Amino acid sequence: AGNRSLGARQSAAAMALTGVRVLELAGLAPAPLCGMILADFGAQVVRVDRAPRSAAANDVQGRGKRSLALDLKRPLGVKALVRLCRGADVLIEPFRHGVMEKLGLGPEVLLHENPRLIYARLTGFGQTGKYAKSAGHDINYLSLSGVLSKLGRKGENPYAPLNLLADFAGGGVMCAMGIVTALYERTRSGKGQIIDASMV
Repeated sequence: AGNRSLGARQSAAAMALTGVRVLELAGLAPAPLCGMILADFGAQVVRVDRAPRSAAANDVQGRGKRSLALDLKRPLGVKALVRLCRGADVLIEPFRHGVMEKLGLGPEVLLHENPRLIYARLTGFGQTGKYAKSAGHDINYLSLSGVLSKLGRKGENPYAPLNLLADFAGGGVMCAMGIVTALYERTRSGKGQIIDASMV
């Protein structure tokens, strides 16, 4: 038993992302999964909620995270997030195209405040292209990418596989991989970057 507890302590201390500070702006499915993956590997993840959450204990994607509430539609909330970003390594942003810029929190502002920040934007269609400003859902991303046509039995209509492929695999997992890659690159350049994670 003594050896087992020593091993658990050593593995907890040796987590790959220990010391990495992540701010996750509250969103649906893919962004919380991305933050949870980073937390599972040792990152300190703080979810920035719109209002105090009373049901956080039931949030399975809240595992390993802390939470704080900020109203980003008010100047004090914006100032508080800018201050938090100065000391952060990663920001996960799950909003529609242009929302952060409208709030005065776009990447040009936050990277000016912290040039080492990894600013991860997680959307359905990315920041450029004809669909960039469009809203969408998991089923839209599956169908537009062509993946939906591959799901189902021959001669039958395709069926949607919950939100596992687009939201979780194409969104949360790929964004987490982009963040880890950007953190590794930052060890060479010393500079942060913008990640444009598109589920499509």
